[in-house]
Amino acid sequence: MKKLVSHALADYLERQGVEYVFGLCGHTVIGMLDALQKSKLKFISVRHEQIAAHAADGYARTSGKPGVVLLHLGPGLTNATTGVANAALDNIPMVVIAGDIPSYYYGKHPHQEFNLHADASQYEIYKPFVKRAWRIERPEAFPEILDKAFTMAVSGRPGPVLISVPMDMFSREIDMIHFERTYHHRMNIAKPSLDQETGEKIIDMLLAAKNPVIHYGGGILLAKASQELTDFVDFLDIPATRTLMGQGGLSDTHPLAVGMTGFWGTEYVNNTTKNADVILGLGTTFAEADSSSWYGGVTFNIPPTKLIHIDIDPTEIGRNFPVEIGAVADLKAALKDLLAVAKKKKPEGVQRPELRKEIKAYKEAFKKSNQEVEASSQFPMTPQRILQDVRETLPEDGIILTDVGWNKNGMGQQFPITVPGTILHPGGLATMGFGPSAVLGAKLGAPHKKVITMVGDGGFGTNPSVMATAVEQGIPVVWVVMNNGAFGTIAGLEAGHYHHTFGTVFQKPDGTRYNPEWAEVAKAYGIKAKKITSAKEFKEVFKEALDANEPYLIDVPMENIPVPTDGIWNINDIYTPKENVVEGKLMYGEPAKSKHVTTK
Repeated sequence: MKKLVSHALADYLERQGVEYVFGLCGHTVIGMLDALQKSKLKFISVRHEQIAAHAADGYARTSGKPGVVLLHLGPGLTNATTGVANAALDNIPMVVIAGDIPSYYYGKHPHQEFNLHADASQYEIYKPFVKRAWRIERPEAFPEILDKAFTMAVSGRPGPVLISVPMDMFSREIDMIHFERTYHHRMNIAKPSLDQETGEKIIDMLLAAKNPVIHYGGGILLAKASQELTDFVDFLDIPATRTLMGQGGLSDTHPLAVGMTGFWGTEYVNNTTKNADVILGLGTTFAEADSSSWYGGVTFNIPPTKLIHIDIDPTEIGRNFPVEIGAVADLKAALKDLLAVAKKKKPEGVQRPELRKEIKAYKEAFKKSNQEVEASSQFPMTPQRILQDVRETLPEDGIILTDVGWNKNGMGQQFPITVPGTILHPGGLATMGFGPSAVLGAKLGAPHKKVITMVGDGGFGTNPSVMATAVEQGIPVVWVVMNNGAFGTIAGLEAGHYHHTFGTVFQKPDGTRYNPEWAEVAKAYGIKAKKITSAKEFKEVFKEALDANEPYLIDVPMENIPVPTDGIWNINDIYTPKENVVEGKLMYGEPAKSKHVTTK
């Protein structure tokens, strides 16, 4: 039996359990749109391709399935690059299917092809950030490439892949015998764990340590290893710090959960990792923001601290800090095996009651230091009050997507998450506009959960046409626009270093402040919306939005208060070189002079 390639592709996607295809039309993909119209798949049409990529990203994070994106060539492909790159850096599985120029026009420079310096190679612009990029040269190769693409997207370190499809390929016939292999291929591939010898060495080091610390990242959530991490922490009574992307891997209310390290970490949290004699790093890249730009003696002090690093990706082990023991393993399996070894070596476990008391006292003191701003009735509102009202109102299993600014950095620092997978950050690329778009896909992937995004007015303004998609597709999400009239984080950094806010505050040429009335804009899109006029009003309006079961936007005027930080972020060396910076030296042991590089 023969079918058009486009229809065979739609059949394949249905068999793989794909529910939604996110994308935007174009002449290279109309053959595929025809097949989608006749299939059980739901096409989520957007007004900008970056929205499609972010929405597919959000869907993948909540559903556990790869997000599927359909793109046109040329501007369609370039518009989506930011969203696909964001997914890549956050290790989110995605399959991008991109229409390409007709194969019979190679070298003729047809409409919308990138062709200034190369012919028929537009898909190569994705190569720096996708796991693999294929171009279909003949229909018979498509089935095998599809299996490879979906397997690669979810295996090892997950991420996006790209399949470039010349538009004529969609309309060619293929004998369905070529798809026979796809009925027998299984994408569930067994992942490696630790060998016995390595497991024993790791447990011996942790048991012998005076101040051991577990430092975990988003890899714990990707491996669905939250319970295993909790069991391991409880048995050995080891304090646990985390990265931004690790939030939710261990409940923030757990008595041994210390908090987020790095630039937006507090002094107590950073001291916990700095003063450790042994650190067990789990599923983290030890990225710059989480590591205070790798300055020695600020967040980490490796060496003399000894590092054990376990990750599914061998290229990350030892990338930023030297390791005592490095191991490539699936974290869920590895933590199970490590716990079994620990129980054999020390059946009674470890108890550190004084440490638990110390962590509890720190958390209570930090909470007390925030009480005044969290309860403040000032208007515009304090960001702390907004976060407090949201946490008190949103169900614990409600899902929050952040963006850039207070809604990400502040929430990572002081917004307690107790259920794994209920906060979704754009950590790697830190993309403005992620939250408002990704929230659409996240809701589709978790239809029975309350799903919201906390976003600054700058981030929301990047792609407000997300509201059109929400109305057209009937996706009941809530946008909380934390409106400070600026690109607030950068305004704070600039003010701290240069004592002005040029280029960061929204204003007219005469200097008067300016911002769209986002509630009115939302209403024009057909969305229910309100602009908050007092601090006491917000909580009730937010509850109304959660219960509305329709798209709802809340515009919340907010004071631009910087996120408090005790860490270091080395972003200013090009203008103000540090007298004690020697490449490679400060990373390993010599304390940085933080007064030169902190931003408060």
